[in-house]
Amino acid sequence: MQLTLRPALFWDVDVQTIDLNKHKASVIERIVIRGRWDEFKEILDFYGKNTVESVVLNARWLDKRTLSFCSAIFQIPETEFRCYKLAQSNPEHWNY
Repeated sequence: MQLTLRPALFWDVDVQTIDLNKHKASVIERIVIRGRWDEFKEILDFYGKNTVESVVLNARWLDKRTLSFCSAIFQIPETEFRCYKLAQSNPEHWNY
């Protein structure tokens, strides 16, 4: 099975030079955060649910929408995600 990467998602690198095994965390994070539903299903098929779940759980940063989506898809509380724990330990300044 071959994973097709949309060049618009990987604007900063040449899509042809990406090693899908060596750079799997970066590929998964980029597609989860900025990709489409069909691309998300494709990485689930390519890498497997456990690998995608592990990478997302250990991601240092996910926006709130992506965090909620991953929490619902993988049925894991948001408080278990690394990015959630890091955000709690680094509170932002109040926005007056």
